[in-house]
Amino acid sequence: MSQDLFDALPAGGGDYDSSSIEVLEGLEPVRRRPGMYIGGTDERAYHHLAAEVLDNSMDEAVAGHANRIEMVLDEGNRLTVIDNGRGMPVDEHPKFPGKSTLEVIMTTLHSGGKFSGKAYATSGGLHGVGVSVVNALSSDTRVEVARNKEVFAQHFVRGVPQGGLQRLGPTPNRRGTSVSFVPDTEIFGDRSFNPKRLFKLARSKAYLFAGVEIRWKCAPSLASEEVPSEAVFQFPGGLSDHLREQIADRECVTADFFAGQQDFSPQHGEAQGRVEWAVAWPLWSDGSTSWYCNTVPTPDGGTHEQGLRTALTRSLRAFGELVGQKKAKDITADDVMTGAEIMLSVFIRDPQFQSQTKDRLTSPEAARLVENAVRDHFDHFLADNMERGRALLGSVMERMDERLRRKAEREVKRKTATSAKKLRLPGKLTDCSGETDAETELFIVEGDSAGGSAKQARDRKTQAILPIRGKILNVASASADKIRANSEIADLALALGCGTRKDCDPAQLRYDRIVIMTDADVDGAHIATLLMTFFFQEMAEVVRQGHLYLAQPPLYRLTAGKESAYAKDDAHRAELEATKFKGKKVDVGRFKGLGEMNPGQLRETTMNPATRSLIRITLPTEHEQRYAVKELVEQLMGRNPEHRFNFIQNRAGEIDREMIDA
Repeated sequence: MSQDLFDALPAGGGDYDSSSIEVLEGLEPVRRRPGMYIGGTDERAYHHLAAEVLDNSMDEAVAGHANRIEMVLDEGNRLTVIDNGRGMPVDEHPKFPGKSTLEVIMTTLHSGGKFSGKAYATSGGLHGVGVSVVNALSSDTRVEVARNKEVFAQHFVRGVPQGGLQRLGPTPNRRGTSVSFVPDTEIFGDRSFNPKRLFKLARSKAYLFAGVEIRWKCAPSLASEEVPSEAVFQFPGGLSDHLREQIADRECVTADFFAGQQDFSPQHGEAQGRVEWAVAWPLWSDGSTSWYCNTVPTPDGGTHEQGLRTALTRSLRAFGELVGQKKAKDITADDVMTGAEIMLSVFIRDPQFQSQTKDRLTSPEAARLVENAVRDHFDHFLADNMERGRALLGSVMERMDERLRRKAEREVKRKTATSAKKLRLPGKLTDCSGETDAETELFIVEGDSAGGSAKQARDRKTQAILPIRGKILNVASASADKIRANSEIADLALALGCGTRKDCDPAQLRYDRIVIMTDADVDGAHIATLLMTFFFQEMAEVVRQGHLYLAQPPLYRLTAGKESAYAKDDAHRAELEATKFKGKKVDVGRFKGLGEMNPGQLRETTMNPATRSLIRITLPTEHEQRYAVKELVEQLMGRNPEHRFNFIQNRAGEIDREMIDA
């Protein structure tokens, strides 16, 4: 640097010398910069104090030294956490002569029993700053320890001891630690503890370790309908109990949750911890995730989350390959996790977190440990019950198809913008005049000839007609692009107005009933099958809610003198000839199609609600049973002809020999 530049600097350097350097001692850094230790002074940071103290007691429980914890919220914003663990050590600390170990723990940063791993194999506290930070940020703290059949206590104000450790006397039947504190208004302003938030915290901790009982108490003035003054939490089923409560009566893809726990394989003779999980896939849900490490919530997930995602994804891909579903190789973790309710809890030694508030786990080994532990269990979950496995695979692949469809749509440049407010209807639709959707019906008919008869036979106020041209596209064997490009399907979707696949909303359906009305012959049955396949795949919710019907047009008209009747098939015809027309000379006329019926006959036999017969198309209540239907549709209508051949071959013996002879 040149002398000219030195000459240009201000004289004295701004009085920056050794006297400008502050050395903060004890707990003063915490009070000066609380954000470094608890993430700030907001509502979340405020309640982090409670979590720090509760975590210490939970560490005692997880280590097997405590089985009961109490959390007590009193008036005056005082919170007390009590456990029946070993109790903080109270003897003189070897490095701090004249000070008890309890005082060192409460007043010295980076002091604790969790560094070496000797006192705790796994713990939520890691840095030795938890309870000392709580002490520093509290206006009043009192610690009581019952240890070696004696009770000891010490009082602190803003982290400063108010006298030494006191021996209060014998207590032969008590052990453990009690930490009672009031957060400092100088730091947090006029904030106070939220009873509902603390109640939820205590409850969630009980779910995370089945071996602990957590007792909750609060002053009657702080209780409410949502927060009782007293409660006891103990959940032998752990996370599985928590998930069952969270799911409540929502229907899921699989009747059973994927839940379990597994100890990690020991390394060098030392236990590496364990993992517990509970996963469900509710229908029509956005889902939620809860991640924990050593009972500490990690809301941003981390490496344990990555391990679970990898295990579930690889297992489902392998299961897809096992059952011959080649498209399963395209499944991603997001396809598996989206919409799922997931709870994962790991216990590992020396976990690494992104920050002191432990929002994200960063321990690299956690991903491998969780994946290896969960993968084998999930493989068995899928394969032990093939119906359940196929149901879950099918649900995940539906999300995969939806993801790929949306991706394709994003890649296609829209040529014209359409107004969402303007309702466009297909030109072939003859709509009804009714102003409400209630009691209205859409008849899907085969061909223009049948459409002409149906238009004349209908009730104009409640019945609409949509003719289709021959056999529509088989959606079970067509690609998504081909389905979107098909004009018949586009017209049908437009007329119904409720959207397709994931966007299907039966509440937007323009008609109360959808009636498939095709000829009473083999071709008509094939067309009806193709239409049912369309609704099952593209508008399953419409079917599930009971909006889809099959019309029952007659195949024959039987006449004897002035008496006539209609028969829907050969069996019905034989029945009428043997009963109603027994001994009479019967003139039998066969309808080649709906178009051959005059409007009066079509109205009387097929369209008039007072005289017609409809078959409602439904789906089983349980999703897994519905997936069995999906498998059958895929088998009979899908791309692989071998499946159809095998189906026919396996059931050939069920065909009535008389029908063959006929």
